[in-house]
Amino acid sequence: MATTERDYYAVLGVSRTATPDEIKKAYRRLARQYHPDLHSGAKKAEMEKKFKELNQANEVLEDPDKRKKYDRYGHRWQEAEAYEKAREQAGAGQRGGAGFHWGQESAQGEGQDFGDFFENIFRRGTDTRRGGGSPFEGFAIQGEDLETTVRLTLREVLTGVSRRVQLSEPIPCPTCGGTGRQRGRLCPTCGGTGSRAELRTIDVKIPAGVLDGTRVRVAGKGAPGHNGGKPGDLYLLVQIDPHAVFQRQGSDILVQLPVWPWEAALGADVLVPTLTDPVRVKVPPGSRAGAKLRLKAKGLPTATGGRGDLFFTLQIVMPPSLSDEDRKLYEELARAPHPDPRVELLRTAGRA
Repeated sequence: MATTERDYYAVLGVSRTATPDEIKKAYRRLARQYHPDLHSGAKKAEMEKKFKELNQANEVLEDPDKRKKYDRYGHRWQEAEAYEKAREQAGAGQRGGAGFHWGQESAQGEGQDFGDFFENIFRRGTDTRRGGGSPFEGFAIQGEDLETTVRLTLREVLTGVSRRVQLSEPIPCPTCGGTGRQRGRLCPTCGGTGSRAELRTIDVKIPAGVLDGTRVRVAGKGAPGHNGGKPGDLYLLVQIDPHAVFQRQGSDILVQLPVWPWEAALGADVLVPTLTDPVRVKVPPGSRAGAKLRLKAKGLPTATGGRGDLFFTLQIVMPPSLSDEDRKLYEELARAPHPDPRVELLRTAGRA
């Protein structure tokens, strides 16, 4: 299910009652961890996004006035500022005799506090059914952006994939018509929110080669706008499941390839896995542990339209058990003259 943008307190890893000093310390700690200059390759792009999100959260929460508005209105606190200005203008109109009666008894004997009126306006847009218009009439509010997580396999990253995403979309409450009140009381159906959740399903194309942590934007598929405002956007946060064999490094794929000692010594033609079908590769004679074999353009798609490579790192493994014949062959090999493979190790250790 889709959710709204990440809570700024969650981004910084602090509670909603955190002190300014706690917020500052959390920001500095995470800024060091996420700073893009401390990372490279695909990790750098991921850190740039996290660093940007971290700065956005800190910019709001370190400012007492912005934090107060955020605590009250969430990610739409900037829109709330526009409403507050309109409220001030309406208040000036009241003092000038414009006919508003906020906070005092109306002709029907019911008073209405301006703050309550403002909250209703912000929640559901202008309600012109009461007649007489409103100073906020026609003030459009863009819908909030939504975010949901999409999990992919490496093979899906290779080809790209379409995913069906289920969203929870608020619609006007049928009981109160979106006002949040019924007969002067909170609506029993929506609890005063003026809306209820309705599920909708959309199909979204995830491009091939997408990186882990990427936010894929789907324009206009977020929460609906209010009072004629445009809908928000939907962001898909891509998380790629780890694979037991294939390790991703940017657009390249790394595989640990076990070989027998005699295959490494004499060379061999071996069957290896790829993200599609297995293929055969040649292990050169005299290969050492840690040596790499490369299959060009057998990795993942790149942003420029090419393909990364597939690398196999050789691991020399021993048979789980030795037969008598195997042991005799190894004993003959041991008796043959060979240089000590630990000479350089001992020389380096002595110099350190």
